[in-house]
Amino acid sequence: MKRALTIGHHDLRLFLKSKIAFVWLFLVPLAFVYFMGFANRGPGDPANPRPPVRVENLDDGFLSRVFFDELDAQGMAVVDPTNRAPATAGIRVPADFTARVLGHQPVKVEFLEQAGSGAGDAALIELRVVRAVIAMNSHLIELVTHQGEGALTNETAWREVMGREEPVRLEARFAGRKPVPAGFSFSLPGILVMYLLMNLTVFGGAALAAERRNGVLRRFAMQAMRSGELVAGKLYGLMLLGGVQIAFFLLVGRFGLGVPLGANLPAVLVTLLVFTWIAAALGVLAGGLIRSEDRVVAVCVLASLLMAAVSGCWWPLEVAPAALKILAHALPTGWALDALHQLISFGAGWAAVLKPLGVLTGFAAVTTALAVRGLRV
Repeated sequence: MKRALTIGHHDLRLFLKSKIAFVWLFLVPLAFVYFMGFANRGPGDPANPRPPVRVENLDDGFLSRVFFDELDAQGMAVVDPTNRAPATAGIRVPADFTARVLGHQPVKVEFLEQAGSGAGDAALIELRVVRAVIAMNSHLIELVTHQGEGALTNETAWREVMGREEPVRLEARFAGRKPVPAGFSFSLPGILVMYLLMNLTVFGGAALAAERRNGVLRRFAMQAMRSGELVAGKLYGLMLLGGVQIAFFLLVGRFGLGVPLGANLPAVLVTLLVFTWIAAALGVLAGGLIRSEDRVVAVCVLASLLMAAVSGCWWPLEVAPAALKILAHALPTGWALDALHQLISFGAGWAAVLKPLGVLTGFAAVTTALAVRGLRV
């Protein structure tokens, strides 16, 4: 055990002496976290989305403005027709909207589905439009009951009724068990998993291949050191390196990007440490099987990118085809992201990640056994 600890500490010092290591450990992943978080940001929080709706208001009366304010209060992000931001649906208010409502005549508001929008978003928006119409009718009845029909033409009276605290309040939230992760809560786990895998496999595999070429492994063999003891030392050093990267990104995520960790931080740490064990074992396995350092780097980078893409590090796996979801859960990256999103995006606890942790531990044990067998001095 003492030899393994010595090897691990020595390897960590060598890794951190390289300036390029800091670039790939911290700077490049941080840039990707920000870029991917910005690209995958969503309106509202993942558990209660506010889908953007482009509105076309042909009415000059005040009731159309009141109606749009009610839509906003019901959880809809109203955007102007000139806004080029992508919208899930559209709403067109006719030119005689205010006049017909005040004249006690029915009026139709057109609901327009956007090409390429999902059925779930369209249904959610349609429901909130109906809720806004019901709320408008409730305000109308309250105005007529308490102030008479003359109050219907008074915008201030409408605003006062809308601003009152409701005696009975219904809080409705998105009922999906797995809402789509968004923003930095999506990008931080995905990019951290991808770069943990890439850095530990590249650093570990290339270092081991270099030590074989330089005769370091032969000197280890002269010390009567068993393969298992050498692998344990290499794993320990790589896991220390992974721990440095994990600590940095969790601190940046919590205090710099506002990613909610909170009470789930212990479970997040355990998940990441088990995945770090897998990545370290894969690095030792690659260094044991591939003799050339350049080939180790090429194979590890390519494998890491493919595993990251398949497992949902670049886009939410919730919107991926069913076949891709099955393939993702054949890889440790898929299980690690599943557990991290349960803890960070969905607010789940230990019970939700026991299965992913069990699968990851199995991956780690098998990969470590293969690394011991594949290590050739």
